[in-house]
Amino acid sequence: MSRPSRITHLIAGQPWEGTAERTSEVFNPATGEVTGRLDLASADLVGEVVTGAKQAWADSWGNISLAKRTQVLFTFRELLNRDKEKIAALITAEHGKVLDDALGEVVRGLEVAEFACGIPSLLKGGYSENASTNIDVYSIRQSLGVVAVISPFNFPAMVPLWFVPVALACGNAVVIKPSEKDPSATIAVARLWTEAGLPDGVLSVVNGDKEAVDALLVHPDIKAVSFVGSTPIARYVYETGTAHGKRVQALGGAKNHMLVLPDADLDLAADAAINAGFGSAGERCMAISALIAVESIADELVAKITDRMGKLRTGDGTRGCDMGPLVTGVHRDKVASYVDAGAAAGADLVVDGRGAQVDADGDGFFLAPTLFDKVTTDMSIYTDEIFGPVLSVVRVASYDDGLELINANPYGNGTAIFTNDGGAARRFQNEVEVGMVGINVPVPVPVSYYSFGGWKNSLFGDTHAHGMEGVHFFTRGKVVTSRWLDPSHGGLNLGFPQND
Repeated sequence: MSRPSRITHLIAGQPWEGTAERTSEVFNPATGEVTGRLDLASADLVGEVVTGAKQAWADSWGNISLAKRTQVLFTFRELLNRDKEKIAALITAEHGKVLDDALGEVVRGLEVAEFACGIPSLLKGGYSENASTNIDVYSIRQSLGVVAVISPFNFPAMVPLWFVPVALACGNAVVIKPSEKDPSATIAVARLWTEAGLPDGVLSVVNGDKEAVDALLVHPDIKAVSFVGSTPIARYVYETGTAHGKRVQALGGAKNHMLVLPDADLDLAADAAINAGFGSAGERCMAISALIAVESIADELVAKITDRMGKLRTGDGTRGCDMGPLVTGVHRDKVASYVDAGAAAGADLVVDGRGAQVDADGDGFFLAPTLFDKVTTDMSIYTDEIFGPVLSVVRVASYDDGLELINANPYGNGTAIFTNDGGAARRFQNEVEVGMVGINVPVPVPVSYYSFGGWKNSLFGDTHAHGMEGVHFFTRGKVVTSRWLDPSHGGLNLGFPQND
């Protein structure tokens, strides 16, 4: 067993050289080994980083031209594309998801960087000449200053990439606090910004736990906070941040439903249930964890899902398996406890992932795909966000019953309907009380130029991630009313005008 490496903060483009008072362990989930010891930031260190970021924003980035900002963004996009396989390998090593899934995560984040490259047009305001006699009115959008991004363990590259490119493109300085479970991918991506030419201090990574989070939430120079995580913590981040005068977008948990109607293509629906339920070991806020089947086709659909589950391979994410381990032993045991509870509550345990054979060396944090049928809405496997490879089938009599069940749920992140009836699909998209809807699409994550976010207890704050809502979140609007005397000016310059 190799000695765990030191993982530390990245401040102003350089590894931190101090000595941490506290550290935490980083694991390889496929083997159970401790591979890293992570320096945890104190509140004082967070304060120093924020002060440096504010100075860097004021001295350089906050007033740099859109042309120069865009040059950095385009260069970063090329560097991220160059290193996407390396970053995917870091994700697999610390999170556990299989390599192709990790690569997909990086590529979806890359799409947001590409969106941010269009910032000159995204920041354009409006102009009204002669709103009153000789008076013009126009609007502009300006950066906020220093903003914080607090990201979760399940997407250590993609979630920071939802926010950071847009925040930087809008002219802000950024402090990132990645998950302490798998920080290396976030740090690797941050290094690319320095290589792309971002001025020192404009972007820093501080690793930490609640102490670092609280320090960011209360610091007076942090103007906005973007957070993704569980609903209880999202609520805490939102309430604490807004109480200290910050703009906050806090994306919380989910209990995503997939409604399958009798006219649906059941083979397509079964494939989708597998892909959306067990991809990334179910550790996605957009995972389908509750399959709502109309009774008349429930038996056939469950049989098709069961057959497909028998072909899945669980193991080390580097070995071409379909599903990897869960992120930590503690989390694996928590998910397994829900399987215990579901069986005890009387649900039909069709496929039991506890104790399954896996393709891996060592004592990794594995729980194979698990399927329950005839789940009722009072069982914990239905009410709670399990965040693991556990799919629960709830049977209903009709479309109306399925819709009522979905709308009664306190979460409203994502949902899907499988049907060949266009009228039913259109009715569903109109009536369902959920922020992101898929029609024969099981994981309806919006592309980068639309915005990501749910309803109800899945989002605290009014603004969703990336897209134009992201641009608005990281800027403030200003309207200018102006009147000028007719000026005289002159001078000769025959050179072609250039952006600078």
